[in-house]
Amino acid sequence: VQLVESGGGLVQPGGSLRLSCAASGFTFSSYAMSWYRQAPGKEREVVAGITSAGGRRNYADAVKGRFTISRDNAKNTVYLQMNSLKAEDTAVYYCRPAGLDYWGQGTQVTVSS
Repeated sequence: VQLVESGGGLVQPGGSLRLSCAASGFTFSSYAMSWYRQAPGKEREVVAGITSAGGRRNYADAVKGRFTISRDNAKNTVYLQMNSLKAEDTAVYYCRPAGLDYWGQGTQVTVSS
């Protein structure tokens, strides 16, 4: 299993970023996928999830209305569109298939003026 997150960077408050996670080594279309994040000194937390076919999505309260998770099963990729970013969104972001204990290297998101 390989998970490669990308798309992070430095953005000002109120800005947007789109994260991508390219997956391989398992049947991507059969698994629900989630995005997690870990801020300095804090535990890793789930941010958003999407079912295998993309029909259902759920979000942590802290990001609801600002973040959108989506997936392209033809490309084995899951995305996280992040809008109206806040300083408290600063973290390393990871994707993970449901039920599989594999993690990528993550992508750093820093929200700062």
